[in-house]
Amino acid sequence: MVWTGTWVAERLGVELIGDEALPDLLGLALRRNPKRAHLLVSSVLGKHVPQRPSVVYGSGLDLGRRVRALLGDEEAARSVVLGYAETATALGHAVADGLGLAPYLHSTRRPVAGVARAGGFEESHSHATSHLLLPEDPKLLAGDGPLVLVDDEFSTGNTVLNTVRALHERYPRDRYVVVALVDMRSAADLGRLDAFAAEIGARVDLISGAAGTVRLPDGVLEKGQALVAEHERAYDPGAVSAPGPTTARGGQEHARVALDWPEDLPDGGRHGFTPDQRHRLETALPAMAARITEALGGAAAGTEHGATAGALPGSAVGGRSASAVGAQPGSTAGAQPGPSAGGPRVLVLGFEELMYAPLRLGTALEEAGHDVRYSTTTRSPVLAVDDPGYAIRTRLVFPAHDDPADGPGERYAYNVAGAGFDAVVLVVDSTADTPALHAPDGLLAQLAAHIPRVVLAVVPSYTPTAEVTGVTEATGVTGAAGATEVTEATRLTEATEVTEAIEATTEAVEAPERSSMLPEPLRGPAFSSYAPEEVGWLLQDLSDVELEAPTEEREEAIQSGGAHYAESLPVEYQPSDRYQELFHAALETSAARIARAVGTVTETVLAERERPGHRPVLVSLARAGTPVGVLMRRWAQARHGLDLPHYAVSIVRGRGIDANALRWLAAHHDPADVVFVDGWTGKGAITRELADAIKEFEAAEGVTGFDPEIAVLADPGSCVRTYGTREDFLIPSACLNSTVSGLISRTVLRADLVGPNDFHGGKFYRELAGADVSRAFLDAVAARFDEVGAAVDADVKELLAADRTPTWEGWAAVERISEEYGIHDVNLVKPGVGETTRVLLRRVPWKILAKRGADADLAHVRLLAEQRGVPVEVVDELPYSCVGLIHPQYTRGATGADGKAVVSQ
Repeated sequence: MVWTGTWVAERLGVELIGDEALPDLLGLALRRNPKRAHLLVSSVLGKHVPQRPSVVYGSGLDLGRRVRALLGDEEAARSVVLGYAETATALGHAVADGLGLAPYLHSTRRPVAGVARAGGFEESHSHATSHLLLPEDPKLLAGDGPLVLVDDEFSTGNTVLNTVRALHERYPRDRYVVVALVDMRSAADLGRLDAFAAEIGARVDLISGAAGTVRLPDGVLEKGQALVAEHERAYDPGAVSAPGPTTARGGQEHARVALDWPEDLPDGGRHGFTPDQRHRLETALPAMAARITEALGGAAAGTEHGATAGALPGSAVGGRSASAVGAQPGSTAGAQPGPSAGGPRVLVLGFEELMYAPLRLGTALEEAGHDVRYSTTTRSPVLAVDDPGYAIRTRLVFPAHDDPADGPGERYAYNVAGAGFDAVVLVVDSTADTPALHAPDGLLAQLAAHIPRVVLAVVPSYTPTAEVTGVTEATGVTGAAGATEVTEATRLTEATEVTEAIEATTEAVEAPERSSMLPEPLRGPAFSSYAPEEVGWLLQDLSDVELEAPTEEREEAIQSGGAHYAESLPVEYQPSDRYQELFHAALETSAARIARAVGTVTETVLAERERPGHRPVLVSLARAGTPVGVLMRRWAQARHGLDLPHYAVSIVRGRGIDANALRWLAAHHDPADVVFVDGWTGKGAITRELADAIKEFEAAEGVTGFDPEIAVLADPGSCVRTYGTREDFLIPSACLNSTVSGLISRTVLRADLVGPNDFHGGKFYRELAGADVSRAFLDAVAARFDEVGAAVDADVKELLAADRTPTWEGWAAVERISEEYGIHDVNLVKPGVGETTRVLLRRVPWKILAKRGADADLAHVRLLAEQRGVPVEVVDELPYSCVGLIHPQYTRGATGADGKAVVSQ
């Protein structure tokens, strides 16, 4: 039998290395992707390639039995099994069934009204939306027994290890077991699991069905892209995805079967599934299979039509026998004769996350003597090539039919058309039984165009009826049962599909699938003092690296050209008691004004950037923009009930924005939804830096859609269109460094620490927790939201009707000051209260220019200037409240613009 990876392997030079069983378990296919050349397709997962239900279910059962043998019955009874949507939902169920004693839960993309969230995570690739954990019992994840995490494959380990790390922060356990169909780690990744276990102080075991890795040759990305382009042009999607008739070829409309699903039995593990519920299902399966058998009565048994009717016009598929066409590509099990050779060939087709119920119905039909295959629809687009050595032979395309939270989009069914099936049993839940399913271009019509008999079985969508009280989305809130909730921001990373692409590489190295995958965002409390749902940091943690240098040494190195400011960090400023009093006084007097600006900029963003099926994705420029991003997220949630994703990324003057962060965002969100957020504008340097960086990134990556416009709280320099105010007033978050920014340092970009596939770096100053006012600042401003609502509405109405074209007034003022004071470098002129404060806290200031009459916002500036011995010069006709001048031509003895040394006074 031809291996279903042959076609890709021969053309790209990809090698599958490892256990002898790997070719029977994995095939290869291609997908259009700017950074990934090819993808692995499982032959035993029941997702993309039809397989016997007994083979799919048996693969998971065997893994579950091995877990039970590893743990022993006592520990197995204390364990919980967690599977990942979409591809591993049934696999996780089967593992839990094999373990036999543990409840099961899988993640979901579908929010369910009235069900409290016990965790969640953002989409982790471009075919997903926000994922949630919605257990009916909020205590399900709160125990201390072993946690068994089930994924379809284990490569770098990012997916599972990030999950464990996030859950371990909230619910520490002594033991974790990772289960996967295949272990595809490279030699470089083999030690990560042990190192991670040592890091968290727990035992972490791995159980897999087979092990190996993938060798990628040089130039695989370019070759893969060329192949996709060539074969997408040659492939005729109309042959398999054009809207079909509303009746099957045999003239029969699709049949609807009443399953009589047991009352109150969950349709799967979205809200949890217990061993007792499995027993109830297994008791009911024979009767439900009998009803399906009755509905299948119109399927022709063993006819020539049944073997060829589904074949593509002009395709070699139609010329093969039914058994060869329906055999699982790459699987010896799939090539065996069916239980009732010569009978009708039946496909049980599940629906995205709904994999377990159709799988078990398929096993029941198989046990009743039918020749059955099983697969499910998916969100993932894959190139189809009609060749025996390729894993994805045909593709049906149809619109989503379950009103998905992320809006309408295409969905796919692979290896269904042209496979010689006499009948298909489509199993969906009641949420997905919509007009879109029955439309002329819907899935039912697509199936009827290629398969003689179509039967629709609808499983009731289960919604927990037990009241769950006392569980909120706040971090660490105690629920009704006294268990501390794992909040939505636990940020579990979604399991990437088995068909997820292998990361492109420019060197011929031995590498597993997704070997250069960027990690998931860092979150509090492991990184930053913010609640985990408030922000995800697209940074790498450099907390253990000594990066601080004395301010004077940094300034001399920066101005001499010996170092870039982002290569080191200033020593964190420790505010005096007097300065902290000033901060709190400023916060008390300006909280309402800040709340009004937050509301104004957020409402402007929602009015101009929200679109049907999409929501803005806030991306703050770390770190000054991050408190503003958190406040904007809180406003949207408080005023509109919107849960906006929020990430923090690094941008460095002269170096641009973190390109890897943009890659991560483009892979997880529509770039057109991204809204960049900063605290304020000075002269507009970062605004220009971002625009140039986005242009460069799009040219290099071929990714378009990012809008370089920045939304800011205050725009005194008139540099942007989207702002809360153009007044230059004191924003208290500018008064301090990390202690008002989640205890995070400014970002770091240094070649020996940040590699080409790394995020920029940052530090978490845990030791400063006693002085942290980050949450106090956020809470003080958010407490004023209600009182400024009317003023915000009026401001937004006026702004949306106004001409907000930037005048760049601030930039002109900076250029003038630079020349008037003999500096001749605009980078050493820092306009505005926020920038002036930064100069006094981080740089070597020369003097401060204060606008006459602006004293109300400058008390903290005058105090800092006094502490550092910096003169304050009062001036007229300044478009800002103040301007900070960095010591020009700095050496440790210099004081003036000419850089000449003088005796210190």
